[in-house]
Amino acid sequence: MPLYRDRAVVLRTHKLGEADRVVVLLGRGRGKVRAVAKGVRRTGSRFGSRLEPGSVVDVQLYEGRGDLDGVDQAETAEAHPATRSDLSRMGHAAALLEAVDQLAQDREPNSRLHDMLVGGLRAVEQSDPPAVVAAFYLKLLAVEGVAPSFDECVVCGEPADRLFWAPEAGGLRCASCGGGRVVSQDALTLARAVLGGGLNAVLDLPAGAAVHDVEALASSLLEAHIERRLRAIRVLHEG
Repeated sequence: MPLYRDRAVVLRTHKLGEADRVVVLLGRGRGKVRAVAKGVRRTGSRFGSRLEPGSVVDVQLYEGRGDLDGVDQAETAEAHPATRSDLSRMGHAAALLEAVDQLAQDREPNSRLHDMLVGGLRAVEQSDPPAVVAAFYLKLLAVEGVAPSFDECVVCGEPADRLFWAPEAGGLRCASCGGGRVVSQDALTLARAVLGGGLNAVLDLPAGAAVHDVEALASSLLEAHIERRLRAIRVLHEG
């Protein structure tokens, strides 16, 4: 059984049998991998607590015969104690993890996606910015090549003084092309800043209507791209 090592983020886990757990990892070198961590649910497991969703770990795995590899060793690379003890942080982290889990392809290395997720989780841990999910989703859309322009109509391509949100069209639409839901200029300014190099300034913003609007825009676009609903973002707002 060949061994390999990687720096990975735990995306999610689920129980297997009486004592084992399947761990879904996003490795920097190997991409998304599913692996069995044997005996981690037993009291006294040597690395069970290190393999929780959101953990950044240095892992040694062995290649399995099927779709599942096996966890041989796991050491914590970045601990997130504040996130694990705060409901807001846990909700934001879950929203990031679910989105990446849906986008990442099995066993296809994507170091940029891995590094984005590590950075996003680090931001949640350090200061939990209100705009972290909105900004992260927009950045994901940009990496996927499907981020809309926030300066022109998605239908005719013409710049307009006022653009409207039209999810059925996949972006923003001018009045001449059918309009849509009103989007505030503050929200458009925030979205442009995220995609135009102003991410740090956006993450310094307090919670408000513009942040909420951009999060709604980005999450609906992301859901359209992956063709499924994102559960964590809805749970976050129901809480």
